[in-house]
Amino acid sequence: MKRILIVLLVGLVVFSCGSKKRIVTKKKRAEPEVVQPTTNTEPAKEPVSIISKPTETVLNATEQYILDYHLIAMEEMRKYKIPASITLAQGILESGSGRGRLSVEANNHFGIKCHGWTGKKIYHDDDRSQECFRKYDHAKTSFEDHSDFLTSRGRYANLFKLRENDYKGWARGLRAAGYATDRKYPDKLISLIERYQLDQYDDMVLHGVKTTKSVDLPELEVVSHKVVKGDTLYSLSKRYDTTVEELKRLNGLKNNDLSLGQMLIVKSN
Repeated sequence: MKRILIVLLVGLVVFSCGSKKRIVTKKKRAEPEVVQPTTNTEPAKEPVSIISKPTETVLNATEQYILDYHLIAMEEMRKYKIPASITLAQGILESGSGRGRLSVEANNHFGIKCHGWTGKKIYHDDDRSQECFRKYDHAKTSFEDHSDFLTSRGRYANLFKLRENDYKGWARGLRAAGYATDRKYPDKLISLIERYQLDQYDDMVLHGVKTTKSVDLPELEVVSHKVVKGDTLYSLSKRYDTTVEELKRLNGLKNNDLSLGQMLIVKSN
């Protein structure tokens, strides 16, 4: 019996060993990593220029007005002894630097009312509704009529006893003679003259600086320059192909000093 049990055990062992299969675990090969090219979604930047563009001086309305009309004011001063600074300051104040209705539609830069005027007219609200104002074909005619208005009325006679460059006396005298009812009218004129250095044009006339001829501005061959930081008479003489002495002569300068915002004539033909 014992022999039979031993035989059975041996048989079971042999059977179990034969039925087992060998399990082999295969390692997967590592797949190569695919690197996707990066896409730059930003547009290519334009190359930056290291060459700076020259800056242009932009004039405000008042500065442009001065540039446009200072020669006419100087010419009127030469003829009638009215300071160019006063004429310009009055024109700036009365016309809103050339942007007011009377100056735009009627070329009337000084708010001169009809007062027996037989020429063209325009009606505009002022002290009263729809008052009559003079209308001119050209701005220059308005400046000429302004000179005639002051020289032909006796109430302004005392003004012509003042020095031609006494703009403060003229400003106060105009109001005293009844040109304007605004109590601050003299202060406004003086402020404009000093802010924009309009008295330089009085000095230019008194020092014999000539304008070209008695015509309206578009026909005058004049080049003006507004002084900015860094400007000197020497640098301007090179820029405009002239000389320091010629610049001083044109502008009635006694020395080489310049100030920011000063308007210079750099060429006059």
